[in-house]
Amino acid sequence: MSNQKFSTNALHAGHDFKNNGGTRAVPLYQSTAYVFNDSDHAANLFSLSEPGYIYTRINNPTVDVLEQRLAALEGGIAAVATASGTSAISTTLLTLLRAGDHIIASSSLYGGTYNLLSVTLPRFGITTTFVDPNEDDAFTNALQENTRAVFVESLGNPKLDVLDLKKISAQATKARVPFIVDNTVATPYLLSPIAHGADIVIHSLTKYINGNGTALGGVIIDAGKFDWTNGKFPEFTEPSAGYHGLVYADVLKEASFIAKVRIEGLRDLGGAISPFNAWQIIQGLETLNLRIEKHSQNALELAKWLRDRDEVEWVNYPGLEDNAYYKLAQQYLPNGQSGIVTFGGVKGGYESAKKIVDSAKVFSLLANIGDTKSLIIHPASTTHQQLDDESQLSTGGVTKDLIRLSVGLEDISDLKKDLEEAFSTIDKSVLI
Repeated sequence: MSNQKFSTNALHAGHDFKNNGGTRAVPLYQSTAYVFNDSDHAANLFSLSEPGYIYTRINNPTVDVLEQRLAALEGGIAAVATASGTSAISTTLLTLLRAGDHIIASSSLYGGTYNLLSVTLPRFGITTTFVDPNEDDAFTNALQENTRAVFVESLGNPKLDVLDLKKISAQATKARVPFIVDNTVATPYLLSPIAHGADIVIHSLTKYINGNGTALGGVIIDAGKFDWTNGKFPEFTEPSAGYHGLVYADVLKEASFIAKVRIEGLRDLGGAISPFNAWQIIQGLETLNLRIEKHSQNALELAKWLRDRDEVEWVNYPGLEDNAYYKLAQQYLPNGQSGIVTFGGVKGGYESAKKIVDSAKVFSLLANIGDTKSLIIHPASTTHQQLDDESQLSTGGVTKDLIRLSVGLEDISDLKKDLEEAFSTIDKSVLI
């Protein structure tokens, strides 16, 4: 783990130019496989007797730089990059769990994650209980004998609820199950979940870390401190049928989980990231701190401006002093509260909200967040459409007229003007 500061690690961690032909930029190794020195060398790699590259589905030199850099930024011992954020979540859970196991999850989740937990995983015999993460002892009260994981988003999308990670971590620790945190919206620049008790951190790299909407990717980062020998996870303490009887806990110690993700999760489930996508994400990662500062600055100013608009009844941004999560935001996110703003209660309801979204020109109507360009969407009809009204409200605080903004790096005056012009398209009679 590097002792250097965030911005230095974002530029340098994981890349030794002296061993890469002197290239100052990270090279792109666009290769599917790697030549072995001889048969013995190949055998040693396959038996894990020595490190090296076999096949890009498992590891790749360019991807390796991205993984080391993200592990350094999050304070983990190692990381595995995946094809997408959803792939990171599913690979994590399917590496950890088996049929009959149970997850306790925050109810405030991205719609796709909620669907994975509530619809897809039950087909594999893995069930989830959703709880209000802001209720005291919510996770402890939902504990079952077969519970094997606690899962949350550090900053909910799109609800923007800031979770008290230390309190939730204490409940997971008492239950002797890993605490898994999706840190996509906050990013490692604003929040380090491992410092607050997380055992595993997940990101959709597609969002802020890439930052320019050009590449899909995800990552799983292991804090390296969970005790996999506590009796609840026999996959780590019993011989692996899929790897020559390897006992992960005996051989790989604190790296047991992240090694299992790579040599079983990636090998068997196949959710590997493209080296080209990894290379693109590295370019974005190098400026993450600068971008997040501007995203947060623009978002706060725009949230304050929206709060004063007659067309809007409420604005949700944890950097606002009157926000329900303001105190927690100051505790966990003192350097900024991300670039996401939601607002609603638009006079005229659903139709007016639709008109605003359709009329914006600087804000692009698309299903993503974290781009340098500003984005706008209506979650009830898009990202959370597959959920019924009750689930939309409980999972993301999604109302029929809620609008989500991913505030970009444009001049703030242009963003205000764009929304003002969009507001002007609303039928004035509904404002009376």
